[in-house]
Amino acid sequence: MASLARPRNDRMIAGVCSALGRRFGLSSNVVRLIFVLSCLLPGPQFLIYILGWILIPNEH
Repeated sequence: MASLARPRNDRMIAGVCSALGRRFGLSSNVVRLIFVLSCLLPGPQFLIYILGWILIPNEH
């Protein structure tokens, strides 16, 4: 299983979805789709994304 780090080359905004996809063995596009669909539900999705942006380190 890959470590949790935001890649430099597979980003759309901050690379949070790409990092999660790599960590759990999913396509980054699948994780992005899940995130966009989850935004249709009430909840703190954008705050979680921003926290991921802050807490998940960049790939070296």
